[in-house]
Amino acid sequence: MSERVTVEERGAIAVLTLNRPERLNALDYATNDRLLALLDRIEGDPGIRAVILTGAGDRAFSAGGDIHEFTESIRRGAEEAVREFCRRGQAMTARLESFPRPVIAAVNGIAYGGGCEITEAVHLAIASDRAMFAKPEIRIGIPPTFGGTQRLPRLAGRKRALELLLTGDAFTPQRALELGLVNAVVPHQDLLPAAFSLAERILRHSPLAASRIIGAVTRGLNTTIHEGLAIEREQFARMAGTADALEGLTAWIERRQPVYSGT
Repeated sequence: MSERVTVEERGAIAVLTLNRPERLNALDYATNDRLLALLDRIEGDPGIRAVILTGAGDRAFSAGGDIHEFTESIRRGAEEAVREFCRRGQAMTARLESFPRPVIAAVNGIAYGGGCEITEAVHLAIASDRAMFAKPEIRIGIPPTFGGTQRLPRLAGRKRALELLLTGDAFTPQRALELGLVNAVVPHQDLLPAAFSLAERILRHSPLAASRIIGAVTRGLNTTIHEGLAIEREQFARMAGTADALEGLTAWIERRQPVYSGT
């Protein structure tokens, strides 16, 4: 059996590919667990400074949760379904959201349900012009379970999110761009090059600073502005004593390109 998620390292960038193309890269429990394990491995590797997440094949980024599998969990009762399906999926999207290195989704096809929730959770996203999005859980009698009722309203606004959540209607990548779900829409053949280009623009800068920014934004979104500013001060204080901060300032004063060590 092939790996549910494959990994390829290209320099300082790891490409993770959801790898069930025959099932439209549906997120069964093994896929979810494999993705979490790979993120743990990548976090422990200082040589990897950014992650690109995409889907295998030409049809789908991910069609969402594996309905056949989680239906069996639901049949065993609510407690089992919450433990096996809901908590597992929420742990995965929360891990992507709070991952200390930039995670870029390269949405190469349909991103329905859990696939859309992954797109909501990652730090940045680029969509192919062939991509399609949907929040179709209501069509099978359940609400979203991987964070979609919480992250989409924060990205798109309450009323626009509720329209998508309550109708289950599919929407285009251009609409996803308008809603703030993706950063750009590009021709299909340019998708991975665009994702790499974005990652490389980030890699020019201090990895420590990138991590502090991600931490401040992720934590601050769920607090008051007063609490968020305290988080910002904390992240700055953690950065101020580093070699990277001194290098960045010195390079600016000396009018040269900085050379960061990640320390």
